[in-house]
Amino acid sequence: MPVPWFLLSLALGRSPGVLPLERLIGPQNTAHCSPGLSCHLWDGDVLCLPGTIEPPPGPVLVPTRLQTELVLRCYHETDCDLCVRVDVHLAVHGHWAKPEDEEEFGGASDPEPREPSNASLQSQVVLSFQAYPTARCVLLEVQVPASLVRSGQSVGSVVFDCFEAALGGEVQIWSYTQPRYQKELNFTQKLPDCRGLEVRDSIQSCWAALPWLNLSADGDNMRLVLDVSEEQRFSLSLYWDQVQGPPKPRWQRNMVWPMEPDAIRTNLCPFREDPRAHRNLWRATRLQLLPPLSWRIDAPCSLPAEAALCWRVPGGGPCQPLVPPLPRENITVNKAFGFPLLKGHPNLCVQVSSWEKLQLEECLWADSLGPLKDDMLLVETRGPQDNRSLCALEPSGCTPLPSRASTRAARLGEQLLGDLQSGQCEQLWDDGLGVLWACPMDKYIHKRWALVWLACLLFAAMLLLLFLLKKDHVKEWLQLLKENVRSGAAARVRRALLLYSADNAGFERLASVLASVLCQLPLRVTVDLWSRRELSAQGPLAWFHAQRRQTLQEGGVVVLLFSPGAVALCREWLQDGASAPRAQAPHDAFAASLSCVLPDFLQGRAPGRYLGACFDRLLHPDAVPSLFRTVPIFSLPTQLPDFLEALQGPGAPRPGRLREGTEHVSQALQKALDGCFPLPGVPGPRCRMGPGAGDLT
Repeated sequence: MPVPWFLLSLALGRSPGVLPLERLIGPQNTAHCSPGLSCHLWDGDVLCLPGTIEPPPGPVLVPTRLQTELVLRCYHETDCDLCVRVDVHLAVHGHWAKPEDEEEFGGASDPEPREPSNASLQSQVVLSFQAYPTARCVLLEVQVPASLVRSGQSVGSVVFDCFEAALGGEVQIWSYTQPRYQKELNFTQKLPDCRGLEVRDSIQSCWAALPWLNLSADGDNMRLVLDVSEEQRFSLSLYWDQVQGPPKPRWQRNMVWPMEPDAIRTNLCPFREDPRAHRNLWRATRLQLLPPLSWRIDAPCSLPAEAALCWRVPGGGPCQPLVPPLPRENITVNKAFGFPLLKGHPNLCVQVSSWEKLQLEECLWADSLGPLKDDMLLVETRGPQDNRSLCALEPSGCTPLPSRASTRAARLGEQLLGDLQSGQCEQLWDDGLGVLWACPMDKYIHKRWALVWLACLLFAAMLLLLFLLKKDHVKEWLQLLKENVRSGAAARVRRALLLYSADNAGFERLASVLASVLCQLPLRVTVDLWSRRELSAQGPLAWFHAQRRQTLQEGGVVVLLFSPGAVALCREWLQDGASAPRAQAPHDAFAASLSCVLPDFLQGRAPGRYLGACFDRLLHPDAVPSLFRTVPIFSLPTQLPDFLEALQGPGAPRPGRLREGTEHVSQALQKALDGCFPLPGVPGPRCRMGPGAGDLT
């Protein structure tokens, strides 16, 4: 594939605009090779005859890789041309043949093939270079010493200087041996132009101005004036393509030649087989409808093509060719053609093909007769003795009528035949041997949709009757569905802030278990145990104030988890300074939160925002100060269903529907409480974490 100049510039230098090139002085070609190899360049070019691939008689030298480098071949300091240096990498291929006596008598073979000593290899390597309009082949003789002859081993490379090439052109390089032992190597490279070279001042074609051209008519002659400076070197080519009577170029002093008929002397059409030129030609070609029933193909030049009519149906399917019965015609560009039709139809289209490949397809009547119609095309064929047969054109083919097939036309076969006999079909073409009819299908589509609507109405009536008969059950089902939706929406947005007094490590473990099991429900729980780093950085009061504000703004709830230590702290605060509160732990958010919680309770803002809870056997709800009993106080796990219902908000389902989540929370709490019970003489609970206490995490 061609090597883009952008990638080549990245490989040769950091900037594609700055490319220092090596200069070679003199017009002679040279060759040199890697150390240890000897090479010789034949004088002059050779014929490019690759030949067929032959099996190697033993170890042979073959090219394995091609590399190129751009250099400058300079004749003077400011007179240089772009040149391509080629580097051919070589390797040894094949093994020495077995001795004849060993093959004849079946002697034991060595694990490795034997190689004759002091056997050097010599090979003739051909480099073929093609760059429009030149082509060259050079021959290099390369010799490898015996010490480097190892099968599959690379022996070095040989470098050829160099092939001259034009700026901005594309070069192709091949390499093979004579005789040829493998497929030739090939390499294609796109050369830069003057914009990508730093040495543009050394190439005259880069800094010289373009020649000035002027073409004018002088009677029967055409006058071409070309103004070129003495330092410029350009080639001028004239192209003329005419079917009959091409002109004879006759150059005069002022570059004028008469338009006289003459025989073709030179004919070169470089774009005749170019697929890109053909694509551009078809892009510029248009189909045009000529009233009343004629058409024409407009193209810039002549092209071989055939045209045929086809039938297109709505829905985006392929256009069905009408060949036969209508013939396929060879067309001439810019010439009017008549349709073999009696009447136009929007579904009739024209297909233009070249070399059996579809190039153009247009429905010429779509603008004048409206969009495509859902009509069925019937093809009538007339045989001897007035025998007639009918078929309907469909994407699967032409379906005979009547037919037992499962196609659309077969199901409506009797109706279509009745429409044809009653004159409801439109005749489009008739040549005595065949007729084309277009039959409308709108009424059958309306009938089909009427049946669909009737079925929908019947289904709706059955649903209404079922609703009336099962009204109570339907109401109950809708109520349950409404509760589920409301509870699910509320649970997704409900947030809970859990506050407790860190009486000891055992009670902290109980609070952690409660928070963990609540997180497994659709709740977002915040507790200071999980935010110790933020609590230490902000301080207990600031941390609680921020969490309380966020929880209440989102419609959440603050849960006060009472313990004997928490009750004692509350009573100390309620005494209004009668006794100083005890020292607070650095992470005790409950003691710090009382300064914000008590005003809400004293001013009556607590209901709906706060909930209270305590653990069975550790604290009775009546032990909670009366000020905090203005909000519900739940004993856990005894009153766990009511606690979860109040925690999830007003949209929570009935307690019976919380049974599955309640059982999981109750088991976890009971397992934690089994390890905690009050011991005589010690204020507050102490949790026994020995066997039987269970895993409280």
